[in-house]
Amino acid sequence: MRKQDSGMSVPLRLAIILSGTLLLAFTYYHINYQNHLTEGGFVGLSLLGKYVLGISPSLSILILDIPVLIIAIIYKGKSFVVNTFISVVAFTVFYGLMERYSGWVIDLQDNLPVAALLSGVLTGLGAGMVLLGGGASGGDDILSVLISEWKGIKVGTVFILMDVIVLAFSLFYMPLRETLYTVMAVVVAGYVITFTTSLGRRKLVQAPKIPSAIAKTQEGTVNVNNAM
Repeated sequence: MRKQDSGMSVPLRLAIILSGTLLLAFTYYHINYQNHLTEGGFVGLSLLGKYVLGISPSLSILILDIPVLIIAIIYKGKSFVVNTFISVVAFTVFYGLMERYSGWVIDLQDNLPVAALLSGVLTGLGAGMVLLGGGASGGDDILSVLISEWKGIKVGTVFILMDVIVLAFSLFYMPLRETLYTVMAVVVAGYVITFTTSLGRRKLVQAPKIPSAIAKTQEGTVNVNNAM
């Protein structure tokens, strides 16, 4: 079975990406939209379009993502773009199906701190899973990854900074109370993304250190014996 650079099999990579995307679609529709929480990044712009213009995020987010996907081909390669495209298309399908057929209403408007916490944890986990799978969940995520690699900043921190910019525009359309709770959700999501992605990196980075240490020890032993 063909494996990519991380040692993760292609079916497992695809399963992680789709699971993360499904979690994102569920959170954005059943928690953020139903409880009038907006979101940062391109998803935040698409949710603003839903509130203001009545345009479905399943369409607007695809339009926003396409130009960034083209740029990503140059800097991240085809594999990353293919994985991202799968996530973007899957999000469009998942969100569209939930928007049309889901009758489940999670009403937390009387307890927005809980809604914000759930949104942050689930969004961060979903986006982190997509990143672990070798892709991104949207155009803003691609930009965050590129900036993170360019500047050496944690990807979760970049997510927070970009989201806050979009949330600043949300103040023109959204009540201050909901926007502040969205900021809370964004901050939580940023930390969860950093934690989730770091779990995968630790396994990849730390594993080679053991053989390396053993090799150095053996080399030192040989030198001592030769000296004797």
